[in-house]
Amino acid sequence: MTIEIDHTSLSVSDYAAAKTFYAAALKPLRVAIMMEFPASMTGNVDVCGLGADGKPFLWLADAGKTTPRIHVAFRAETRAQVDEFYKAAIAAGGADNGGPGLRPLHHPDYYAAFVLDADGHNIEVVCHKPE
Repeated sequence: MTIEIDHTSLSVSDYAAAKTFYAAALKPLRVAIMMEFPASMTGNVDVCGLGADGKPFLWLADAGKTTPRIHVAFRAETRAQVDEFYKAAIAAGGADNGGPGLRPLHHPDYYAAFVLDADGHNIEVVCHKPE
Protein backbone atom coordinates (compact mmCIF):
# COMPACT_ATOMS: atom_id res chain seq x y z
CA MET A 1 0.00 0.00 0.00
CA THR A 2 1.28 3.44 -0.89
CA ILE A 3 0.61 6.19 1.63
CA GLU A 4 -0.39 9.43 -0.03
CA ILE A 5 -1.08 12.90 1.20
CA ASP A 6 -4.63 13.59 0.08
CA HIS A 7 -4.63 17.34 0.65
CA THR A 8 -3.18 20.09 2.81
CA SER A 9 -4.46 23.40 4.16
CA LEU A 10 -2.74 26.65 4.91
CA SER A 11 -4.02 29.19 7.40
CA VAL A 12 -3.57 32.59 5.79
CA SER A 13 -3.66 36.08 7.26
CA ASP A 14 -5.01 37.80 4.12
CA TYR A 15 -7.50 35.43 2.53
CA ALA A 16 -8.28 37.52 -0.58
CA ALA A 17 -4.60 38.11 -1.33
CA ALA A 18 -3.75 34.44 -0.78
CA LYS A 19 -6.53 33.29 -3.13
CA THR A 20 -5.28 35.70 -5.81
CA PHE A 21 -1.65 34.66 -5.32
CA TYR A 22 -2.14 30.89 -5.38
CA ALA A 23 -4.62 30.98 -8.28
CA ALA A 24 -2.19 33.02 -10.38
CA ALA A 25 1.02 31.27 -9.31
CA LEU A 26 -0.34 27.75 -9.84
CA LYS A 27 -2.29 28.47 -13.04
CA PRO A 28 0.59 27.17 -15.23
CA LEU A 29 0.13 23.81 -13.49
CA ARG A 30 -3.60 23.81 -14.37
CA VAL A 31 -4.47 24.48 -10.72
CA ALA A 32 -7.50 26.69 -10.09
CA ILE A 33 -9.98 27.48 -7.34
CA MET A 34 -12.51 24.65 -7.49
CA MET A 35 -14.57 25.09 -4.30
CA GLU A 36 -15.34 27.83 -1.83
CA PHE A 37 -17.19 27.61 1.47
CA PRO A 38 -18.06 30.67 3.56
CA ALA A 39 -17.73 30.71 7.35
CA SER A 40 -21.51 30.31 7.56
CA MET A 41 -21.11 26.82 6.05
CA THR A 42 -17.90 25.73 7.79
CA GLY A 43 -18.94 27.13 11.15
CA ASN A 44 -15.55 28.76 11.50
CA VAL A 45 -13.76 30.53 8.63
CA ASP A 46 -13.97 31.09 4.88
CA VAL A 47 -12.10 28.40 2.94
CA CYS A 48 -11.34 27.63 -0.68
CA GLY A 49 -9.93 24.55 -2.36
CA LEU A 50 -7.53 24.72 -5.28
CA GLY A 51 -6.85 21.75 -7.48
CA ALA A 52 -6.77 20.16 -10.90
CA ASP A 53 -8.45 17.26 -12.66
CA GLY A 54 -11.59 17.54 -10.54
CA LYS A 55 -9.93 17.29 -7.11
CA PRO A 56 -8.97 20.11 -4.75
CA PHE A 57 -5.76 19.36 -2.86
CA LEU A 58 -4.62 22.74 -1.50
CA TRP A 59 -7.01 24.50 0.86
CA LEU A 60 -6.69 28.07 2.12
CA ALA A 61 -8.37 29.07 5.38
CA ASP A 62 -8.97 32.66 6.45
CA ALA A 63 -7.29 32.52 9.85
CA GLY A 64 -6.59 36.23 10.18
CA LYS A 65 -3.66 37.22 12.37
CA THR A 66 -3.35 33.95 14.26
CA THR A 67 -0.59 31.45 14.79
CA PRO A 68 -0.34 29.45 11.56
CA ARG A 69 -1.62 25.91 11.70
CA ILE A 70 -0.99 23.29 9.10
CA HIS A 71 -3.59 20.77 7.99
CA VAL A 72 -2.40 17.52 6.41
CA ALA A 73 -4.74 14.77 5.27
CA PHE A 74 -3.52 11.24 4.61
CA ARG A 75 -5.52 9.00 2.29
CA ALA A 76 -6.80 5.71 3.71
CA GLU A 77 -7.89 2.67 1.75
CA THR A 78 -10.81 1.84 4.05
CA ARG A 79 -13.11 3.50 6.56
CA ALA A 80 -11.83 1.04 9.17
CA GLN A 81 -8.36 2.57 8.75
CA VAL A 82 -9.85 6.00 9.46
CA ASP A 83 -11.42 4.65 12.64
CA GLU A 84 -8.15 2.96 13.68
CA PHE A 85 -6.17 6.17 13.05
CA TYR A 86 -8.52 8.16 15.26
CA LYS A 87 -8.32 5.69 18.15
CA ALA A 88 -4.53 5.42 17.91
CA ALA A 89 -4.01 9.17 17.64
CA ILE A 90 -6.21 9.90 20.66
CA ALA A 91 -4.42 7.17 22.65
CA ALA A 92 -1.09 8.73 21.68
CA GLY A 93 -2.10 12.10 23.14
CA GLY A 94 -3.84 13.78 20.22
CA ALA A 95 -6.85 16.01 20.82
CA ASP A 96 -10.19 15.37 19.14
CA ASN A 97 -10.92 17.72 16.26
CA GLY A 98 -13.73 15.71 14.66
CA GLY A 99 -14.34 12.01 15.15
CA PRO A 100 -14.72 9.49 12.33
CA GLY A 101 -17.72 10.08 10.12
CA LEU A 102 -19.09 11.18 6.79
CA ARG A 103 -18.44 14.77 5.68
CA PRO A 104 -20.95 15.12 2.79
CA LEU A 105 -20.06 18.80 2.41
CA HIS A 106 -17.10 17.55 0.35
CA HIS A 107 -18.79 14.58 -1.38
CA PRO A 108 -21.19 11.80 -0.32
CA ASP A 109 -18.49 9.20 0.42
CA TYR A 110 -16.00 11.51 2.21
CA TYR A 111 -15.28 9.65 5.47
CA ALA A 112 -12.68 11.28 7.71
CA ALA A 113 -11.39 11.86 11.22
CA PHE A 114 -9.42 14.82 12.56
CA VAL A 115 -6.97 15.07 15.46
CA LEU A 116 -4.85 17.98 16.68
CA ASP A 117 -1.24 17.15 17.49
CA ALA A 118 0.65 18.70 20.43
CA ASP A 119 1.41 21.83 18.36
CA GLY A 120 -2.17 22.28 17.20
CA HIS A 121 -1.64 20.99 13.66
CA ASN A 122 -4.79 19.41 12.22
CA ILE A 123 -4.05 15.84 11.11
CA GLU A 124 -6.72 14.10 9.07
CA VAL A 125 -7.14 10.63 7.60
CA VAL A 126 -9.73 10.34 4.84
CA CYS A 127 -11.28 7.55 2.80
CA HIS A 128 -13.09 8.52 -0.41
CA LYS A 129 -14.56 5.11 -1.11
CA PRO A 130 -18.11 4.02 -0.36
CA GLU A 131 -18.53 1.62 2.54
